[in-house]
Amino acid sequence: MGLVYGCPVEDMVTGLAIQCRGWKPVYYNPRKHAFKGVAPTTLDVSLIQFKRWAGGMFQVFFSKYCPFTYGHGKIKFGAQLGYCIFLLWAPTSLPTLCYVIVPALSLLHGVPLFPKVSSLWFIPFAYVFVAKTAYAIIEALIIGDTLRGWWNLQRMVLIRRTTAYLFGFLDTIITQLGLSQTAFAVTAKVVDNEAQKRYEKGIIEFGSSSIMLIIIATLALINLLSLGWGIKKAFFSAPDEFEKFIAQFTVCGIIVMLNLPVYEALFFRSDKGRIPSSVTFRSIVIASLACLILTY
Repeated sequence: MGLVYGCPVEDMVTGLAIQCRGWKPVYYNPRKHAFKGVAPTTLDVSLIQFKRWAGGMFQVFFSKYCPFTYGHGKIKFGAQLGYCIFLLWAPTSLPTLCYVIVPALSLLHGVPLFPKVSSLWFIPFAYVFVAKTAYAIIEALIIGDTLRGWWNLQRMVLIRRTTAYLFGFLDTIITQLGLSQTAFAVTAKVVDNEAQKRYEKGIIEFGSSSIMLIIIATLALINLLSLGWGIKKAFFSAPDEFEKFIAQFTVCGIIVMLNLPVYEALFFRSDKGRIPSSVTFRSIVIASLACLILTY
């Protein structure tokens, strides 16, 4: 059989169709790469690609190729759930945005969201966080990754979920409502020599004025401002209330650490891969307004 066309992620649909016909999948990952291709080396182009993938896979979930219907009685339920891990990339943007925005603004406004550390109700939250993090690190190390690689992946997952996955989700909803048609976004793979050198050094290439960069910078600034204000308030204004906000300090602190390259690109970098001044200005204005409105 040939490829199944009609959606932006024909490779996944083709794999599902083949498996439903009785073919047995085999995981094969040789040390020597059998094939090599060209991937995006800039953040903006990479996010456009992930937007296409996230939106395309979410469309598959609503199509006749949904694993729960197309694969019913043909593949195991566990395999159906396995496909949905990828097909539901797009809607994961919503809870991620909640965890990025709500704890930060609540900390800024002095509203505790989680139980105190001394409370027994804090144990489930701590267990989920520690267990999930430990499992992810162990899994990464088993497949040959490093702690630095795992940490960088967490950064990229955060960025993708709050931008590419979000726009992929919105595009799919609009398409399902019949307000637009699916469009295939072509991503450029050619970069200049300076950008290539920065890519090889592991430096993120921002360098554009897209709405996605504004979102990334704004969310990073909101968490930075909230963390700074929360620390100032907890240690100098109301030290007795520090215990109430330990979980929120942890969430904001992790998000701030994940966004260190964003702050560097906003304020310290001078190369062409930095975040443009127009994006910096807009992000500062939006973040300041969001913080001031809720504070006063």
